[in-house]
Amino acid sequence: MARKDREGEKTVASNRKARHDYAILETFEAGVALTGDEVKSLRGGRASLAEAFARVRDGEVWLEGMHIPPYEQGDKKSHLPLRPRKLLLHRQEISKLADAQQQDRLALVPLRVYFTHGLAKVELALARGRRAHEKRQAIAERVHEREMRQELGRRR
Repeated sequence: MARKDREGEKTVASNRKARHDYAILETFEAGVALTGDEVKSLRGGRASLAEAFARVRDGEVWLEGMHIPPYEQGDKKSHLPLRPRKLLLHRQEISKLADAQQQDRLALVPLRVYFTHGLAKVELALARGRRAHEKRQAIAERVHEREMRQELGRRR
């Protein structure tokens, strides 16, 4: 089910594994071009970002691999669940993403899909992939931080 976040925001789906697999460098908020059935399905809290990624093609940013199941009360000829969806960004942001993707070999990873003030948005991250040893090191740091907080809490 969808989760309430900040004032006027409702998260539909999040990609929790992305924060483990990638080092997030910068985030962007992008609108999504959707059909009516897709919006209804998203409002019901049904979406998956597990295999999703974004790519810049012909001066436009496309979100691929995001699964939005068909709306059950909708038309029989509804949308394809895995079709590429256009992301709406400013021209300067698109050129910045394209440059970073080509020159720096960075990935465009969707972190979450949410509604803000009635509009569907995607939080898109410019990220660098982590290697296995970096992932283990990040987990060890989190465990260490948690133990430190617990010990400080006990002393108080």
